[in-house]
Amino acid sequence: MGNSPVKTHTSENQTDQNRNYNNMKFKFSCSSCFSSASNTLAVNRSTQVCAGDQLGGEKFRVFSYNELQAASQGFHPSNKIGEGGFGSVYKGRLCDGMWVAIKVLAIDELESMRGEREFVSELSALANIKHENLVELKGCCVNGGERFLVYDYMENNSLAHTFLGGDQNRVKFGWARRRDVLLGVARGLTYLHEEAEPRIIHRDIKASNILLDHDFSPKVADFGLSKLFRDNTSHISTRVAGTMGYLAPEYAVSGHLTRKSDVYSFGVLLIEIVSGLKIVDFDVELGERYLIYKAFDMYRANTLVELVDPVLNRDFPEEEAVRFLKVGLLCVQDVSKKRPKMSKALKMLTDEIDITNQEISQPCVADPMDIKISGHQHSTLSFFSRGSTSVSTLSGNSSYHKRE
Repeated sequence: MGNSPVKTHTSENQTDQNRNYNNMKFKFSCSSCFSSASNTLAVNRSTQVCAGDQLGGEKFRVFSYNELQAASQGFHPSNKIGEGGFGSVYKGRLCDGMWVAIKVLAIDELESMRGEREFVSELSALANIKHENLVELKGCCVNGGERFLVYDYMENNSLAHTFLGGDQNRVKFGWARRRDVLLGVARGLTYLHEEAEPRIIHRDIKASNILLDHDFSPKVADFGLSKLFRDNTSHISTRVAGTMGYLAPEYAVSGHLTRKSDVYSFGVLLIEIVSGLKIVDFDVELGERYLIYKAFDMYRANTLVELVDPVLNRDFPEEEAVRFLKVGLLCVQDVSKKRPKMSKALKMLTDEIDITNQEISQPCVADPMDIKISGHQHSTLSFFSRGSTSVSTLSGNSSYHKRE
């Protein structure tokens, strides 16, 4: 990296504005559908479907509020299929018969900039990318203080909903299905990190952000926290955001975001899916017990095969399962430079790279008390370190650090 990196200080709002307008590359024939307002991307309130408009070479629709309201039967609770930090997701059927998932981002006074950022982040991240293992954005809508994003509907919901939550759910996932899901996620992340232009760091890889279509093919979803960056960028200094348990420790402490942050989250997800265990459990006497520490202890004891989900009844190739767990441990090593990049992790999973004699070092988990907020370490917040606990903290600036 040469000597000290060149640090370009840019406010987060200005950075978002620059990256979104410069990188989204909308190919619209009627520019009236979109207009810039302050530091956000806005869609005219008189939204209508622009049938000929193009986004990333695919049909991208600017929906009217009435159209989405009709599709979801007035956003009826029976059509609600998910809920996140900034709003809810509803199933809907458009007038042409197509089933879609409608993500509603409520923008209130307190959360206006955060919700707006999520809306713009998803649009910018998904504007020019298409991959079989990434969710496809169909369109958007703005209605007063509400923002709507429309995606393909995924029949099997999320990995968290369909796989986690009990033996009965997990028994539907034999080894082959788990392997294919993890390989699909790895391929999606490899594309984001190394092929998409500009490159994308997802920043919130977890089971609930992996959607499953009718064939259980995985789709990486929810790009509301994503960041775009160029190849000559070593890291981005930004607000810490993500989910405790999946959050890379060096990012939590320093606010320095790299592709290795996603690699860490993928490693946690991998071990979670192979084992069928919670990423963090709570014991009255021992307190919080993290899955990656358990996995590392079993690796050192040469008993990793015993970590594989017992509902599989030993119906899996032991060598492959152990290899997957070892790759997971390589991805969660404490020193980020020791973690493989996603393309290398994918080759390790498919046995194109032999890891039989690869040394694996100690993993580490982010301590909620060390999370960096606004340039300072925070020691008063108390986070429950569960897979479902999201952390979204704000700081004043994002800055990009270029390689020499």
